[in-house]
Amino acid sequence: MTEHKKNRIDQLEEKYESFQQTKWAKRMRITSGVFWNLFIVMIIFGLTFTVFAASVGAGYFASLVEKEPLRTKKEMRDAIFNYEETSELYFADGVYIGKVNADLERKETKLENVSKYVIDAVLATEDEYFEEHNGIVPKAVFRGIFQDVSNSASQTGGSTLTQQLIKNQVLTNEISYERKAKEILLAMRLEHFMKKNEILEAYLNIIPYGRNANGQNIAGIETAAGGIFNKKASELNLPQAAFIAGIPQAPFAYTPFKSGGGVKEAEYLKPGINRMQTVLFRMKETGYITEAQYNEAIAYDITKDFRDPEKRANERYPYLTQEIQNRTVEILARILAEKDGVDPERLDKEKKLSEKYAILATRSMKNDGYRIFSTVNQKLFDRMNEVANSFNHYGFTYTRERKDPETGEVEYYEDPVQVGAIMIENHTGRILSFVGGRDFELTNVNHATQAYRQNGSSMKPLLVYAPAIEYGVIGAGSPVVDVKFRVGGWAPSNYLASQEMGIIPAREALARSLNLATARLYRDIIDRRPAEFLEKMKFSKLQPGDYENYSASYGGMAVGVSVEENTNAFSTFANDGQFIESYMIEKIEDMSGNIVYEHKVEPVDVFSPQTAYIITDMLRDVLKAPGTGSQVPKYMNFRPDLALKTGTTDFYGDAWIVGYNPNVSLGVWLGYKDKMVNGQKRGLFPRGLQSKTLHPTTRTSMLFGRFMNAANEVTPELVGAGDRFKWPEGVVTRSFCGISGMAPSAGCSTAGLVRSDLFNAKVMVPNKADDSITSSSSVSVKGVRYQPLPSTPAEFITAGGVGVNKAFIDRMLGPWKGNPARLFPANSRFSTHVVSGSVFNADSAPPAAVSVAVNGATMTWGHSASNDVIGYYVYEGGRKIATIRDGSAHSYTIGAGSYTVRAVDITGLLSAPSNVVTIGATEPNQGLEKSEPETQQPGTTTPTKPTPPNNGDSNNGNGENAGNNNNGNGNNNSNGGNGNNDTSPPADEENGKTKQ
Repeated sequence: MTEHKKNRIDQLEEKYESFQQTKWAKRMRITSGVFWNLFIVMIIFGLTFTVFAASVGAGYFASLVEKEPLRTKKEMRDAIFNYEETSELYFADGVYIGKVNADLERKETKLENVSKYVIDAVLATEDEYFEEHNGIVPKAVFRGIFQDVSNSASQTGGSTLTQQLIKNQVLTNEISYERKAKEILLAMRLEHFMKKNEILEAYLNIIPYGRNANGQNIAGIETAAGGIFNKKASELNLPQAAFIAGIPQAPFAYTPFKSGGGVKEAEYLKPGINRMQTVLFRMKETGYITEAQYNEAIAYDITKDFRDPEKRANERYPYLTQEIQNRTVEILARILAEKDGVDPERLDKEKKLSEKYAILATRSMKNDGYRIFSTVNQKLFDRMNEVANSFNHYGFTYTRERKDPETGEVEYYEDPVQVGAIMIENHTGRILSFVGGRDFELTNVNHATQAYRQNGSSMKPLLVYAPAIEYGVIGAGSPVVDVKFRVGGWAPSNYLASQEMGIIPAREALARSLNLATARLYRDIIDRRPAEFLEKMKFSKLQPGDYENYSASYGGMAVGVSVEENTNAFSTFANDGQFIESYMIEKIEDMSGNIVYEHKVEPVDVFSPQTAYIITDMLRDVLKAPGTGSQVPKYMNFRPDLALKTGTTDFYGDAWIVGYNPNVSLGVWLGYKDKMVNGQKRGLFPRGLQSKTLHPTTRTSMLFGRFMNAANEVTPELVGAGDRFKWPEGVVTRSFCGISGMAPSAGCSTAGLVRSDLFNAKVMVPNKADDSITSSSSVSVKGVRYQPLPSTPAEFITAGGVGVNKAFIDRMLGPWKGNPARLFPANSRFSTHVVSGSVFNADSAPPAAVSVAVNGATMTWGHSASNDVIGYYVYEGGRKIATIRDGSAHSYTIGAGSYTVRAVDITGLLSAPSNVVTIGATEPNQGLEKSEPETQQPGTTTPTKPTPPNNGDSNNGNGENAGNNNNGNGNNNSNGGNGNNDTSPPADEENGKTKQ
């Protein structure tokens, strides 16, 4: 140091010492000391307060989270990834149907399948420090607390993505310090258990995004991309990504769609667009996009990208989605019950337990992200429903009224004929397609699966004929008795109330759908409880009375059967007698592709293969005249090996047709939703309107044919038109006496009564020789053959005929008895060969006279009013010139002269002469016939010019003829009201009558 500098320092020290000695300096020194000491005290106090506040805060925080359990890593991860995902429905061929009806729609995706713009937009807007923080951003937490305590108008928020994930998946949206404290604690804990990418992926899958174009609530980025822009999450551009990323802050304010679906008005779109611009600005500020990208995105018209609404699955396929969902709930309910250690069988018996698991299963079905694969073939389903929708012969649509429960006002609605149809694959039970109804909005009842109705004559092969064959009571052609009877107050009839077909082959009785023959056969087997066959074939609504009531034999059930159940039962015959239950759910997979449920086919033996084939062969005849399904082939454009049965119920309340080939079974039902309206029965063929509509069986035949054509057109591989039923071992053809079913005797052979048909050799073949035949003469009264009386005129007797003995008559009529004369009526195939052995119970009064008319050279007359007339004598000038037998035409060709006619009864008594008709010179008509007393036994006189008989009094017994044709020969043009007059209505029955 130089001398100069040293001297300078000394001078400064002297001046400082001098300043310190001044009063002002002394005061300043004292003041600064005080302030310093105060500062030290403040520091100590601040530190103490901070420690105290931190301790209190920590204690308060601890008290808030003390009840929160310490969750393990597995528990935390399971809770985070346990987000709801909407289940999806699929056709059999894997074609997507749509999502189930749920309150919230969500579809999971992977992070790699999300556009980078979305990820950047979310991070820039929701969590800028996502990659750096450990679950929370402290300054953001304190800022949020300060804003909350100070009730600041500005609420910037402070939740990281991790915190939002905790709030949505582990906690609730409750606004409280306790929930916030737990959120902070669990967020920091979650960061130790999950990677950043896992947290980000979970966040994008769970966060709500408002509504889609249909107005449905949505969550998850994949669902948002599809629901708002009709794109995948990976395909979103920058403006679209920014728009979606901005929605979660206020989902229903920023969503572009209204709650009912469709885009909002322009003024209500502005909040969402403004939010998009905010997101774009944050992306620019944080460096995720450039200035140029920002400017381009800001100018982008996002409104042009909003998708249009489209029909949901339940709108496009209402009956189908409803049915798939219902069946899925049933399956899941049993699975959930079993997981809880509850026997699934209890659900069938305990209503409350069933309701509990139905609720749980419904929730699971909607929200657990299942992939539900049905058995329904899309092409076939679409085509069958097109056929149903375009069918224009359903019948009358009524207008009905009802009161609005809220306003009390009367409103009107349509009540059309409903349709239910279903096609089932025989060897698997898969439901390939169905038609649920005419209009789901009008009634959401699936008439193919949910409506239970009496099945009319379609019950006959299931409950009567197949069981009778199985028991060995009959073969295909065994004789059954179609004769009226009365049991107490129960007196059923055939479709034509006056019709009795007498002894008739079982095959023909089934083809014609004869009620009397069916009921009598059922009486012979009812003690074996054949309704148990229906149990095996899953008739779910059987009541105790259905096992006992004889009217069940032709469909008179207490509740009824669904189209699915009825059709499924018929498929048993196609499956060699094995019942394979129908089903619609093939399998159910969870979100990870694991199979939760898969259907297994479990055949049940019901009938033997022999019975199945024989009944199938009998049902083939239903399609041939005079079978009740004989119209079906004309409505089909191909010829499969088809077996079929029709059915109607009383007042045509229901019309059925069920048929099958080796591969598929198809059932069709028509009817009104309500059979009773205002106490009145209502049917498909109302009186007074029959000329304006087709007969119900014509309608079902037409619809059945069109459905089969459609199936063969779009899915020929399923229909298998060329396949044929296989003749099983044990089915044999045997000859038998047609009237008794016993082995042919010499008398039976001589009489030409031997027939051949199918039998099940394992249970029944005709072995015992027939013992019913006797020699007999006969006389005809109104088409019925009786044994002649001693006084019956010989010229009316047919000699050398075949008769039957009393033991046979008693055996055939059984305990229900009946008129023996009706065993072989004129319309019977045996009537020309056999006399019943019945003796006519004649009165002693002469028959009533007839009136004669002449037209040119032909004389005609009507029927005598008496019921015991066997024919007529024709007289010329008092001389008998012709004998006209019962069944011949009431006419005779005459020449010049005067003529009269007298009726002859079975006792030989004659009526008074008719009026006289004269050709040529007139003669007095007094005493013309006095030379022949009425008591004289006349001889046989051969007519000189007889008119050939036309069987005008015979009834051909064809149940197809529903006209009011008294002579029954089918020549009457009346067809019973068939609107198009192209065919006579098929025979069927009136049922619903119960055993008395």
